[in-house]
Order: sequence, then C-alpha cells, then structure tokens
Amino acid sequence: MNRKASLTILAAAIAAGASFAALGQQADKKMSFFVTSANPGKGADLGGLEGADKHCQALATAAGAGKRTWRAYLSTTAKGGGKAVNARDRIGKGPWYNAKGELIAKNVDALHDSNDNLTKQTLLTEKGTPVNGRGDTPNMHDILTGSDSQGRAYIGGTADTTCSNWTSGADGGSAMVGHSDRQGLRADVAAKSWNATHPSRGCSMPQLRASGGAGMFYCFAAK
Repeated sequence: MNRKASLTILAAAIAAGASFAALGQQADKKMSFFVTSANPGKGADLGGLEGADKHCQALATAAGAGKRTWRAYLSTTAKGGGKAVNARDRIGKGPWYNAKGELIAKNVDALHDSNDNLTKQTLLTEKGTPVNGRGDTPNMHDILTGSDSQGRAYIGGTADTTCSNWTSGADGGSAMVGHSDRQGLRADVAAKSWNATHPSRGCSMPQLRASGGAGMFYCFAAK
C-alpha cells in the first residue's frame, strides 16, 4: 500500500471516530433524567427539597448538563401547617432521556403508567452507569421518593414517609423507596415498582443500607 492510500484510510478512520464522538456528545446533551450516583452525605437528610435540588444540579453540572433546571423526584407531606408537595408536579412535562440518550418517558402520565422503559438497564446515574440491584454487592436499588405509585405525597396516617420531609438523618423514621431494578423478594406488583415499593428501615445511612439502599434519588430536568 502506498503512502497516499495509507493517509486516505487514516483520514477516513479519524472522520468516523469524530462522527461517533459527536453522536455520544449529542446523547449526553440530551440527558434529562438520572439517578444520583452518590448521596450528599447525611442519609435521608437532604436539606429538604431545596437541598435535594441543589444536589441534582451539582451532579448534572459535573456531567455537562448543568444548563438545565434540575429537580429531585421527591414528595413532602403537610406538616406544621405546610403544604404537601407531589414529586410528579416538580419535574416538568417531559420527555426525559437517560445519560445514553434512551427514552425514559414521554410525559408525566407515561412515567407513572406501566412503563417498560424503566429498567435496571435504563435507570442510570448521571455518569451513565447502572445502579447495583438485587444480586449485586452491595445492593443499592432502594431509591428515595416519599411518593406513592402515582408520584404523590401520602395523605393522612401517622407513619413517616419522607424522613421528616428530607431533613432527618436519624436511625428512626422512614421514607418510601422504589426499586431501580424493579426486582424484589415479594411477588406482588409493589415489589417491582420504581417509585413506591416499601418504607426504609430508618433515615440514617446505615439504616438505608440495611434495607438495600444508598440514599440515592431520581433527578429530572424540569426545564
């Protein structure tokens, strides 16, 4: 092969590589949903909704998606005269895509329908990595939501479903969690729910880990 032909092949390879890289960058820019890759550091004490939103924004910025407005998928209950907040009302209208550019849901209703797009393979962190699930060590599939299956706050009752509206990192209390891998020991529908599977054992990081979690939560681009 002569020098000219070799240079032509090399140039074509470089161009192809650039095209693939461009496609990857487009997918990254399209990201509008992720699971937090890490907890802020205080278990379910996220600093309230404001602190949780800031964590989403910081992780998104580190991943190159900080130009969007990010919101945590978390509900709060009406306590101390406050007003309940529904997670589904905080996250915009959609559609939402993960870090690989894969569609998560077209809109809020589709997100809370029987959504086959929500799996261990698609519910990825902002880094594009899957969350450890059932059978992995350690299992971290418990994702904080404080929500029912339709993304709404729990009304009535005395049980803590939000770890004091995301301000408690104590061993006591609890928060509703979903399973990011949609797997569980039980055979009922709730065991496969991404957002409303069971209450956590407590609000501290050790207690969250004890039931198969790591204090992570879902983030959506609201704008």
